[in-house]
Amino acid sequence: MIMTLNSPTFSQDGTIPRRCTCEGEDISPELVWSGVPAAARSLVLIVDDPDAPDPAAPQTTWVHWVLYNIPPQTGGLKAAVPEAKLPAGTKDGLNDWNRTGYAGPCPPIGRHRYFHKLYALDIVLPDLGKPTKAMLEKAMAAHVIASAVLIGSYQKGS
Repeated sequence: MIMTLNSPTFSQDGTIPRRCTCEGEDISPELVWSGVPAAARSLVLIVDDPDAPDPAAPQTTWVHWVLYNIPPQTGGLKAAVPEAKLPAGTKDGLNDWNRTGYAGPCPPIGRHRYFHKLYALDIVLPDLGKPTKAMLEKAMAAHVIASAVLIGSYQKGS
């Protein structure tokens, strides 16, 4: 079975609703997944924007959300999930605003793509504190057994 990541909030390659952005309530979208391998011991979720700051001339990948040690039996995350209501054992990393939690799309110019990446790992990671995306990717590098990606886009005023 192939691992999949979807959202009732927006479709693959669809527009992320305003309520999930800095122009709205800035709430996380609902995410649902399936096909997690039986050998998975934890999941990682990274949401980032490879089009920053301008999709016509991207210079960096901006990180919006970092979660790790999500229990593999969890079938998803509810919309607007606060840190205190994340599945038991789930840990937060730092986004590029240097804080934990979800921070939605807020592109300065143009339509940006937002990659919601889910990874199944063959281990539960040690407590990494509040890792950045780079620190988390280094820790999980040799342990990814499956992955899935959901891409949405947003442009201010849309």
